[in-house]
Amino acid sequence: MTSLDQMSGGRATGESEASSETLRPVPYRGGGFRPVPIRLIGPLVFLAIIALWEAGSRSGVISNLVLPAPSEAFEAFSYLVESGQLWRHLSASLQRLVIGWTLGTALGIAVGLGIGLFSLARAGLLPLVSALFPIPKIALLPLFVIWFGIGEGSKVATILFGSFFPTVIATYGGVDNVDRTLVRMGQSFGLSWWSIVRKIILPGAMPAILSGCRISASIGIILLVAAEMIGAEYGVGAYILMAGSLFATDQLLAGVAILSVLGLIVSWLIGRLERWLLAWRG
Repeated sequence: MTSLDQMSGGRATGESEASSETLRPVPYRGGGFRPVPIRLIGPLVFLAIIALWEAGSRSGVISNLVLPAPSEAFEAFSYLVESGQLWRHLSASLQRLVIGWTLGTALGIAVGLGIGLFSLARAGLLPLVSALFPIPKIALLPLFVIWFGIGEGSKVATILFGSFFPTVIATYGGVDNVDRTLVRMGQSFGLSWWSIVRKIILPGAMPAILSGCRISASIGIILLVAAEMIGAEYGVGAYILMAGSLFATDQLLAGVAILSVLGLIVSWLIGRLERWLLAWRG
C-alpha cells in the first residue's frame, strides 16, 4: 500500500469517527418548561417554619405576648371546634364568600367577554372599568352599608364588587391575546361566529380567565374579613376582631390560620378546575 493510500484510508477513518461523534443521540428536551410537581417540599417548608417558631417561643427568643407559640394557637382552635363555634363562624363566612364571589365572577366573565368581542361594549364599558378598578373596595364599604344596610347585603356587595373588576380585566385580556390566525382560519373554513367563540376564543382565553378567578378569590377573602369586621355577629372576620379587641393573640392567630387554610382550599379547587378545563394543553 502506498503512502497515498494510507493517507486516504486514515482520512476516511477519521471522517467516520467524526461523523459517529457528530451523529450521537441527543436527549429529548421537549418538556416545554413545564413545572415538575414536587409534593413534599411545600409541607416540609411549613413544618420547618412552625418548628422554628415553636422553638423560639419556648426558648423565650419570641415573646408570647407579641407572638404566641403555634401550640397555643392550636389549643385556641381546638376550643373553637369543641365549643361548636368554628362551624358557626365558618358557615357564615363561606355563605357570604360563595354568594359574593360567584356572582362577581359570573358578571365579570360576562362583561369581559362583551368587552373583548364587541367594539361598542369596549368603547362604552372599558373606560368605566378602568376608572373604577383602582378604587379600594374597602373604602366603599361604608357606602354599601348605607345602600344595602348593615346586614348580609352590604357584605355580599363588597365581595361581589371586589371580585368583579379583576375578572373583567383578566377575561377581556385573555380574549385579546387569542391568536388571530386561528380566528381567521376558522373564518376561512366557514365556521359561524358562535362556533369560533366556542371552539377558538373561549379555550384560548380560558387560562387568563382562570388566573383572574384565582386572583379575585384571594381579593374576595380579604374583603370578606373587612366586611365582617363591621356589624357582623358571626364570621371569621368578626372572630378575629373580637380576639384582637380582647388582646387574645392565640385566638387571633387561630382565626388567621383558618383564613390561610380557606385560601389554600380555594386555590386547590381552582387548580383542579384548571386541570380539567385545560386538559387540551397536554
